[in-house]
Amino acid sequence: VLKIVKFIVKLAPFGIFGLVANSVAQTGAQGLLSYVKLLILLVATMLFVTFVINALIVFFYTRKNPFPLIFICLRHSAFFAFFTRSSAANIPVNMALCAKLGIDKEFYGISIPLGATINMAGAAVTIAILSLTAANTVGIEISLLQAFF
Repeated sequence: VLKIVKFIVKLAPFGIFGLVANSVAQTGAQGLLSYVKLLILLVATMLFVTFVINALIVFFYTRKNPFPLIFICLRHSAFFAFFTRSSAANIPVNMALCAKLGIDKEFYGISIPLGATINMAGAAVTIAILSLTAANTVGIEISLLQAFF
């Protein structure tokens, strides 16, 4: 069974390419442009959470400039996290980064797995944006005020 699953996973990119090619053939580049806009919105919102919301939280608690640490984390951890779309898969990457930064293992050994489970800001952003997109797709008009409340 595992060999069959691995075989299917290896073939998945070809199937996905076929589905995307079929969609582009039917709708033209305009259909693909909608997905590009959605991807840009998702990335922009996640960057806002990282550079504004999280930075304010770190500054509030430490009274230090959070951006050097944010850039280190982005360079070593964020891209892996974004493309795997898995907090659990990113735990070893974050633990290695903490060890490299000289953080006490007793601290990050508890806080990273806990944070990966509790801090789901990326998932919250994705769910909110995809919900609004789905509503818009079926013709439900949602104002900016309704989106926030």
